[in-house]
Amino acid sequence: EGIVPGGGVALIRTLDALEKLKLEGEQQFGVEIIKKAILEPAKQIAQNAGIDGSIVVEKIKAGEGAFGFNAATEEFEDLMKAGIIDPTKVTRSALQNAASVASLLITTECMITEKPEEKKAAAGMPPMPEY
Repeated sequence: EGIVPGGGVALIRTLDALEKLKLEGEQQFGVEIIKKAILEPAKQIAQNAGIDGSIVVEKIKAGEGAFGFNAATEEFEDLMKAGIIDPTKVTRSALQNAASVASLLITTECMITEKPEEKKAAAGMPPMPEY
């Protein structure tokens, strides 16, 4: 299936197609959720690099093609030329699987989970003996 720019850029480039979709009701609500979700990979990559993810996403959205954020150099550049790529099949499969899980959760009437354990604070250091 080929390769696409990595760093979440390929997902962000799908926003234009999603904007053109004119659906109604729950279908449009689903599109709005996807539009927000596809921004998250690029945002998280930037945050992991210590950069404000929202600013990075806006710069990527303003760019074209493979223009994106290289977290290794903390620079914006053509990610294809920089070798930052994702296999198209992996990107497509990730989006399809996320949608599948989300639809399963939406149609589920009841979910069971474990209550997280409250972790107690670690014990303090014992007092030092006086000499």
